Amino acid sequence: MPYYISALLFSLTFSSYSILVTASPQTTQNAIQADSTDIPPGKAVTTKSIDELCRDIGNKLGSVDENDCKKQALQSSSVFTPQGYPLAYKEYPPVKNREPLGKVLLMGGIHGDEYSAISIMFRWMEKLNKYHSGLFHWKVIPNLNPDGLLQKKSQRQNHRGVDLNRNFPSANWDALALKYWEEKAYKNPRRYPGPYALSEPETIWFSSVINDFSPDVIIAVHAPHRLVDFDGSIAAPKKLGNLQLRLLGTYPGSLGNYAGVDLDIPVVTVELASAGIMPSDHEISRMWVDMIRWLRQEIPKRD
Repeated sequence: MPYYISALLFSLTFSSYSILVTASPQTTQNAIQADSTDIPPGKAVTTKSIDELCRDIGNKLGSVDENDCKKQALQSSSVFTPQGYPLAYKEYPPVKNREPLGKVLLMGGIHGDEYSAISIMFRWMEKLNKYHSGLFHWKVIPNLNPDGLLQKKSQRQNHRGVDLNRNFPSANWDALALKYWEEKAYKNPRRYPGPYALSEPETIWFSSVINDFSPDVIIAVHAPHRLVDFDGSIAAPKKLGNLQLRLLGTYPGSLGNYAGVDLDIPVVTVELASAGIMPSDHEISRMWVDMIRWLRQEIPKRD
């Protein structure tokens, strides 16, 4: 399904992968002129394997152990964070003799200190492992910010101190992102949007995934605001389990602004009730059932 692009379209090439972005010429020039320290993998950092990623995730999270992670058979994107962790994913492709209703991109862990938003991804992958029937074509990224998670003290930002959810190339990034951070966020380091849009390997890669996978819906999991947020032109889910719809608005450089507004790809933001405590198994299942019901109802309307 073609994207609606409301700004100039550029194709940027980084380490053999390309991304489609909406951005100003200045943002694009910044990215093109980035030196080698701005392009993954980080300078003089030894890259790690998926097994090492799973080991470290298992040592950090109370709800996911090393074996929970390994049995998912995550694939490496061959793109690495500044600390050398692979950006990993799992795909649940179409099955024989069934045309999927659409493509769903499911992502967690963009903020490294939101533990539950990563842990629940593994619970939902377990459901897909058992029940994937080809109804949808899924691409699942359980932890977009492993560097933030795996710091000694986990942090919202990535290793270089950038809030990845303010670093996407929304059409208003150049005009507003740093201005908003300085004047509205009072230079809070937890919300630093970076020196320019797509300055980070994690956002470069995720933007390329959006372009290459061409999802009909993006679902991003966060914590701890206990709600469902939505950006897009179709009907929003009214609830997912106990989480009720409450629109928060968009921010310069946010995924909702970039994908939901600029690219017209619906973005569902699932805000769990606690960053440190997992929902009950019953609630995890209720959220999943409500999500599938909404996807079945709304994705066909994208055609």
